[in-house]
Amino acid sequence: MDVAHGDPRPAARPSDACRTRVVLDIVGDKWSLLVVRNLRNGPRRFTELKKAIDGISQRMLTVTLRSLERDGILTRTVHEVMPPHVSYELTEMGRTLREATAPLLEWSVAHLARIDDARAAYDARTDTPVSS
Repeated sequence: MDVAHGDPRPAARPSDACRTRVVLDIVGDKWSLLVVRNLRNGPRRFTELKKAIDGISQRMLTVTLRSLERDGILTRTVHEVMPPHVSYELTEMGRTLREATAPLLEWSVAHLARIDDARAAYDARTDTPVSS
């Protein structure tokens, strides 16, 4: 607690700033936010997520789900039915991540066409350096 300044929160440790990279890794990951977005309406099975997320491989979905489970963003539930199946659901922390990142996802959808146009214009310029 920073009593001198009346702040009830503990003073930030120098390592806290570096540790925020862990959160940014989740947000910046190519697939994590799409998984979180697809769990916004409740539990989903693996196959439902695979169908809903265009371009994700089975292996990458598995890796992403395990990572999000490890970070406390979602829970994995095995249903003891025949045949058995597994569902994934956002935790309370996962729901707050969804709320925090929803504007970013909405922005990206709203601006996809403009980004495509800007890239095409950039690529068409004659003064653009060629990548090696």
